[in-house]
Amino acid sequence: MNITESLKQVLNELPEGVRLVAVSKFHPNEAIEEAYRAGQRVFGESKVQEMTAKYESLPKDIEWHFIGHLQTNKIKYIVPYVALIHGIDSYKLLAEVDKQAGKVGRTVNCLLQLHIAREETKFGFSFDECREMLASGEWKLFQNIRICGLMGMATNTDNAEQIKTEFCSLRNFFREVKDKWFSESEAFKELSMGMSHDYREAIATGSTLIRVGSKIFGDRNY
Repeated sequence: MNITESLKQVLNELPEGVRLVAVSKFHPNEAIEEAYRAGQRVFGESKVQEMTAKYESLPKDIEWHFIGHLQTNKIKYIVPYVALIHGIDSYKLLAEVDKQAGKVGRTVNCLLQLHIAREETKFGFSFDECREMLASGEWKLFQNIRICGLMGMATNTDNAEQIKTEFCSLRNFFREVKDKWFSESEAFKELSMGMSHDYREAIATGSTLIRVGSKIFGDRNY
């Protein structure tokens, strides 16, 4: 099956209100161009250098989402154009995005990443760390970031019940955070959950953004 067919297959499964981030990391421009011709406009990358090179050489109406672990010293390269940063996992990172976005006169959309998996290798705030950061209120002083929701990755397992439980915990936390800190914010509405192997469970649990790569582009070329 080619990229166009695979893309359409995934899009046909999406209910209203759920958007697809086509994860194009490690795939060449040609693959992105094929998906682009098929109508896809939102692409996700996890390496700053790779995303910037693609941004510079591909159509300018592409919405680039940064979905990887972001290092503070790399932020300045993506703030001029990034549409959404999915993986904000510390206050320090949020502060640096605000500072760099201020330098280029932009407001950058961000999601707070929560650690919901039973794997140590995944990044993210614990629920308590996130509550603590939001309760401190210091983030409210930032002028150049907009917190638009939460992101999380479930454990990489075949156990659908476990995946569902982890996604449910994030959805419930999203509601708590929305009610407590963002009830007035129209922007705070995104719940980024679900990848190629578990996006169906994520959609059933309330995801608004799914990050799907290998199911569309095939296996990555490392």
